[in-house]
This record gives sequence, C-alpha cells and structure tokens, in this order.
Amino acid sequence: MIQQVDKVVLDTLKERLKEIFGYSQFRGDQEIIIQNILAGKNTFVIMPTGAGKSLCYQLPALVTDGMAIVISPLIALMKNQVDQMNAFGINAQFLNSTLTKAEMNRVKRDALDGSLKLLYIAPESLTKEENLDFLQKTKISFVAIDEAHCISEWGHDFRPEYRRIHGIIDNIGDLPIIALTATATPKVQQDIRKNLQMEEAETFKSSFNRKNLYYEIRSKKDSKKQLIRYIRNNKGKSGIVYCLSRKTVEEIAELLSVNDVKALPYHAGLDSATRMANQDAFLNEDADVIVATIAFGMGIDKPDVRFVIHYDVPKSLEGYYQETGRAGRDGLEGNCLMFYSYEDIQKLEKFNKDKSVTERDNARHLLGEMVAYANLGVCRRRQLLSYFGEYLDKDCGFCDNCMKPTEKIKVQGEVELALRAVQLTEHRFDGEHIADLLIARENQYVRSYEHDKLDVYGKGTELNESHEFWISLLRQLVIFNYLEKDIENYGVLRLSEKGAAYLSDPYPISITKDHNYEEENIDKADEDDKESSGSGSGSGHAYDEALLGLLKALRKKVAKEKDLPPYVIFQDPSLEEMATTYPTTQQEMAQINGVGMGKVQKFGRQFIEAISRYVEENEIETAKDVVIKSTVNKSKVKIYIIQQVDRKIDLEEIAEAKDLSMEDLIEEVEHICYSGTKLNLDYYINQIMDRDRQREIYDYFMSAETDNIAVALAEFAGEDISEEELRLMRIKFLSELAN
Repeated sequence: MIQQVDKVVLDTLKERLKEIFGYSQFRGDQEIIIQNILAGKNTFVIMPTGAGKSLCYQLPALVTDGMAIVISPLIALMKNQVDQMNAFGINAQFLNSTLTKAEMNRVKRDALDGSLKLLYIAPESLTKEENLDFLQKTKISFVAIDEAHCISEWGHDFRPEYRRIHGIIDNIGDLPIIALTATATPKVQQDIRKNLQMEEAETFKSSFNRKNLYYEIRSKKDSKKQLIRYIRNNKGKSGIVYCLSRKTVEEIAELLSVNDVKALPYHAGLDSATRMANQDAFLNEDADVIVATIAFGMGIDKPDVRFVIHYDVPKSLEGYYQETGRAGRDGLEGNCLMFYSYEDIQKLEKFNKDKSVTERDNARHLLGEMVAYANLGVCRRRQLLSYFGEYLDKDCGFCDNCMKPTEKIKVQGEVELALRAVQLTEHRFDGEHIADLLIARENQYVRSYEHDKLDVYGKGTELNESHEFWISLLRQLVIFNYLEKDIENYGVLRLSEKGAAYLSDPYPISITKDHNYEEENIDKADEDDKESSGSGSGSGHAYDEALLGLLKALRKKVAKEKDLPPYVIFQDPSLEEMATTYPTTQQEMAQINGVGMGKVQKFGRQFIEAISRYVEENEIETAKDVVIKSTVNKSKVKIYIIQQVDRKIDLEEIAEAKDLSMEDLIEEVEHICYSGTKLNLDYYINQIMDRDRQREIYDYFMSAETDNIAVALAEFAGEDISEEELRLMRIKFLSELAN
C-alpha cells in the first residue's frame, strides 16, 4: 500500500509540473509512481519509450531535499537530459570521463553545497573510489537506475557493470531506488528485481502498446532504392536509419547525402567530437536523418522523429522495440520500417559463434524471436505485446500484416493436437521439441523422455507434415493466449487457462500463413505515398499547415539563437495546437498544452508576434522532389572496371574475371557513371546494337522527363529492346552529357 504524500507536497508537484514542464496533468501512472518515490519506497517502472519515464524521477528530485542520482549507460543520454533540465532552469549535471578535472570539481562543489538537484552518472564512474567518497558526503534523496534492462543477461543490452549497482548503492547509504526500463520481458523483469534485491518493490507497468506507431516489414530486395523512395516521401521529416555495421552506416549516409537528404552518420568508430556534433545537428534540425548503429538513440529525447528504419535485421525484439520506440514520442505520426532478409540472420548467427556457450544460447533464442516476428503473418502489435507479456485480444488494424494480410486458414484438429502434446509432455518443453514430436522427427530428447510412446507422436504428419507449420502454429497459439511461456525456463511452453478450456470444448480458429520474403519481392514504390503517412494521426488534421511551417522555421531560428534543440523551445503538438487556435496574447499562449506561462515569458514573444502577423498574411511552401542517385564505392573492383573499359575489354570478360553476373556488372558501371566518372562504352555498344537503335534510344533519353528504366521499357514496349540495352545506352547518354 502506498503511503500518502502530504497534500502540500502534492500541490507543489502539480505547480512544478505546469511551471517547469508545461503540463497541467500527469500521464498514466506518473503521479502514483512519484508518490511512491516520495514515500521512500523502492519502485519498479516498466514504461514504453515516449510514455514519460524521465519525468518520474526528474520531478520528485525537484521537490525533495538533497540530490537525486541517475545511473545512466550512455554519455549521449546524460548530455541530452542535462541540457533539457538546464533549459528549464534546473541545476542538473553529469559526471563522466568527458569532463576535465576543473569541470568535475565544479560538479562536486554544486553537489556538496546542495544546489545540484540531479546528478547523472555512469555505472563505471560509480566504482571509482574518489566518486564513492564524494557521494558519501552529499545528501542524496534517491537513486534512479535508467535502462534497468542492462542488468539482465536475458536482456538485449546486458552490461556486467550494471549487476554491481546494488552493492555500490549499499556503500553510499540506505537509499530508495527507482528502476526504469522501456523493454523488459517477464524473464528480464524477474532478473532485475532479484539483482537489485527489490522483490518487494511496487511495480508500475504501462501498456507496451504504442498506438501511433505503424509497423511494417519488407523484403530486402533493391533496399537502397526502396530506402531513397521512402525518405523522399517523408521529405523534411526527422528519421533514424539503423544499420548493424559501421561500414554500412557510412555507405547509407553517403547514399542519402548524394540524394540531397540531410543525413549524417553516427557510430562508435567516429571520434567523440564528430559524434556529438552529428547528434546535435540532428537534434537541432540541421540534419533530417541520422544513420546509426545501435550506439545512437538510447535516451535521446527527440519527440518528433517521424520514421525509424531498420536497414538490417536487429539482434533481438527488445532492441527492435526500443529503437522503433524513438519514433512518434509526441504521440503523432511514427512509422517503423524494417528490411528483412535471411542473409542478415545468417550474418548475426556468425557473429555469435565466438561467444561463450551461455551467451551464444541466449543470443540464439533472442534471434529466433526476431525471425518469428518477421515471418509470422499475425498482427505485428499482437506479436510485440505478447512477447512482453501483454495480451491483445484483437488485431490492431494498423500494421502491414493487418492492412495487407497473408492468407488465413481455419484449423481445429491441429490446435487440439498441439495443445495435447504440450499437456502430455507436462509443460516442460519448447516449441522445437513439440514440433519434432508431432512429426516424429529424429530427436534424441524425444526418445530419451519416451515421448515417442505418446499417442500424439507422429500424428502431425497426418494433418500437416511441415515442421515449419507446427512451429508457426505454436507461436500463434502463444500470441492468441492458448499457450503461455514459462518465465523460469526460457522457451518452455505451458497450457494457459484458455488453452485448457479449448481442449474441453474445441472450435475452429483462424491462423495466418507465414511470409515468404523470397516470393514477396514486390516493388513498393507506388505504395510509399500511402505508407509514409501510414500512422493515421497525420491525416484529417485541423491545423493550418502554412502557419505550422512558419512556426517550425521560427522555432529553429530561436533554437539556434539560444543554442538549444528546437523541441526544448516548443514541441510539435504545441505548435500544431497554436496553428489550430491562433493564440495572440500571453494568456492564450499559456493555455496551449505543453507551454505554461514560464515558457511564454521565456520563448513566447516572437511566436505571438508571428501568429498575429499571420492572421493577415498567408505563406505556403512546397517541397521539391528528389532524384535517386547512387554513390560510388571506390573499391578495387570499380578501379578494375574503369581500367578494363579504358582498354576496351568486352564486358562479358570483365564480368567473368570478377565473378559477376552481367546485371551486377552493369550496376557497378552505373554507380561509376553516377559518381561523375566518364566511361566510353562505344566499343561494346557498337558490337551489340546497330546505329539506328542506338540513336532511337539516345533520342528518347534526350527528351524524356526521367531516366527511369521501367518508364523507358514501357515506352519501348513491343519493340524488342531489352533492359540491358536501355541501361547501357543510359550510361552512354549520361557519360557524354552529364559527366
């Protein structure tokens, strides 16, 4: 039972909430969480990205005596939150390796004299003896452990130093703890509570359902072309593209840049000054897109990220969920696109080979969940929520699987058989074992447990002989709550109450067929317009678009003048409300959600003046389309091709020498051409095409509005002109006129 907090303190909380953060009321469980902390109780918060976790420790820190310690895993996260709090006029600082000795001493002075309210510190810095000695001399109100999933080796971002936190806190004093995470399966939640010795702590678990996010997975065919088209259709919007390797980050950042997208790379291989500059450029809207490894984004509080793209398949569903959660944190449009290929899965499996046995097994389980999420035809949201222990009783209607479903089939006997197999094996085995048992696949464990003597053994082949079918069915039965995952034993399936009831009274249920991405190589270009605005929240808006554009430009200008990220001035929902209600006085502006009189006095004057002028003047801006260009990879292969073309070697010989198909070779030549290098292919083109045909194609490109090959093929339909001929002539045309 939560101890009641003094009414005066509650009133103060609400005053500071409005005065500092600009909100007139708390969201979700924020108020009761804060009361629990103020009552000196250990508190465990599981709240999705964008739901307001940070406020749960920032606000109580401001109304209690002493200083709150926030343990945070990344320097970028600390800097971002410290900048925000300082912009609100709150003394918050961080203590980490980036500070000089003089800066560290200043932070410690502020802490010792009581003026510092929030101290952000990395777990590694906590272990330093001088920091422990210093902290023991300060008055500490409570400890917040952010990104608490790092404690668990079953989490997606395990950090061994996080497991030492509880012992270190004990050395500092008897302090209440609030542990917070956005991504924790039931298994990880249990691990966190046990490690921090806070089994008694009240748990506040918000729904993992981010209703404004649109989830979509596409085949990774022509992924660079798909990527450019997608970002072109989201022109001017903030987005993050996640890649697995530094090399891919650099390659994609360059690809976007040559296509006039304001994109910057971010990965651990860049020096810290470049990383910080690129992060700030993204936060300050000097760059629209950041291309990054998972080193970027943890705790980055940019509310108006409109799309998150996973160019490569992530290592785990936790990582995927946390990274997609950086889209639409303001509750508005948020699109989450992942490119999927089995080759990515194979690469990730290779990465795990050098790990210890335990780490390798954990990584294999996590990757298996990622593969299932990508391949199942079930509502994406239901899958995600099921993974985090939350049941959704119907499809969301707002993901790619709901809007473009795979084929559905009715099953009953199959469901009975699968559930009986779980029941007869006494709820002690995983899906692989059950599927092996049902199709009588050779498996030493099936025989050693004498499961080959059960009456369900091999019966699956009578209904459906595919091992993949039974695995898919078992996974769908978990999502539909007929089966449950055992928290103690990873992967083990148990019959739920619903499943037991089903066996007593079976009935047909609908399941979906899995995706086959090899067959789903559909060109999405014509669908992007709908999908890029697919979050629903962007359609049917009431705000004045021209005024909103003007206000955003002004926000960027003010942010530059004050050296602050734009969202610190006003967030998008506040600007949209201004563009709807046209506030022209301080009092009216203060009524805008997320503003408050403090912000009006600090930032509001220019916005009020701009809105007042706009009442009489209208200004509309249009966006210019972007041409898709390719980057050139200055590799040895490219140099070899240039040299051989200069020597007039037939293209077939060049392709054979580098073990390339003709199509791949032409693509390499196109990359070279688009990079501005002039190539003379006349010697080869003259062998395969007569002059009249060359002239006809050349004239077409001279007068066409686009050099798109699909458009050209349509134009020459019925004339027996091949795609290869068109591409070669396009290279000739561009080399002669553009290079």
